[in-house]
Amino acid sequence: MDGQWLLLLSVIATSIHLSSGRFDATSVSAFSSSVVTQPHMPTTTHMLIDPSRLCRKGRNKNLRDSMNFIHGKTQIAVATGGRRHRRKVRSFCNKEPEMIREAKRGSQIATTECQYQFKNRHWNCSALPRSIRRVLSRDTRETAYVHAITAAGVTFSVTQACSSGQVQDCPCDRTLSGKSTDGSWEWGGCGDNVFIGYERSKDILDIKIRRRSDIRSLMLLHNNEAGRLAVKNNMRLVCKCHGLSGSCTLKTCWQKVPSFREIGEMLKLKFDGAVQVIPGNDGKSLVPSKASIKPPEKDDLIYFDESLDFCQYSNKTGSLGTQGRECNATSYGVDGCELLCCGRGYRRRRVTERKNCRCKFHWCCEVTCDTCIVTKEIYTCR
Repeated sequence: MDGQWLLLLSVIATSIHLSSGRFDATSVSAFSSSVVTQPHMPTTTHMLIDPSRLCRKGRNKNLRDSMNFIHGKTQIAVATGGRRHRRKVRSFCNKEPEMIREAKRGSQIATTECQYQFKNRHWNCSALPRSIRRVLSRDTRETAYVHAITAAGVTFSVTQACSSGQVQDCPCDRTLSGKSTDGSWEWGGCGDNVFIGYERSKDILDIKIRRRSDIRSLMLLHNNEAGRLAVKNNMRLVCKCHGLSGSCTLKTCWQKVPSFREIGEMLKLKFDGAVQVIPGNDGKSLVPSKASIKPPEKDDLIYFDESLDFCQYSNKTGSLGTQGRECNATSYGVDGCELLCCGRGYRRRRVTERKNCRCKFHWCCEVTCDTCIVTKEIYTCR
């Protein structure tokens, strides 16, 4: 409730500002941003993976190419399966454009989160097409994380859209009923329908590779599934009390997806503990590259190739290098200049900025801010 009240105040203040012209826009913006934050709204123009490409015109050739790895079938059977596959894609794109829209939004959320999680690493999850295309062409830990976080983003976005009524024929979850084992609360409300988000993520992201039977497709499908499970297996219980004068005579609870920041952090841990795999003897399975390594679980990330050296720029591999990246001169961690700059050293420069500070809201309806002069030192990799 406090967040809604603060949001209302900031909207009122903005409206008064626009009508009276008494305050500069940055003052109002500074006040609004200090009380209302939207950490998971997509801010990037490029995406790591664009799910909407599935529905663009001229994709039939790629859809035909996705049939090339089917084994043990006659050519006629392959062609028939390919036509059936393309019809399914066209039907999905034509009948559920809202799902494709939410999938694209989920991919944008995933891109923003990936860049947050890796902002202090040599590879900073850049979504520039000239870089990401080459990075994803190798089956490294980074590729595994990109596919997992995208699948999680699509699951997350579709689930939230269903719960908020933004998608037709996609209800929230009212299937849970009864009381807890200790009788302290009962199921109620309108929970997040993660099952629809999970299934639609599979439909959209797995549809082009589901019919393949090559080893690389097994890895992609596994990492997609790990991303979806990061959402599905970590639903949060949210409860509300009902009763007079704030009492909790009755408590109803429902399930809600975790914040996407939590999902990104969980997958980052999976990235750090990812399992290198090789094709099994049967040619249809994946096994750890070393006998001493525990076989991966469904929610683990897997990869084939060792990570690239992202210290230097390379047009061939898609590495952008770390030259010009900001670093922390006092840190011994991954964000420190010594590690981030790969031992090349760093430059120091001093900058002075004018910032709005000590902003206050006065009822009703004015925002006043002081102007502060801030001097800081910025360190960048050579």
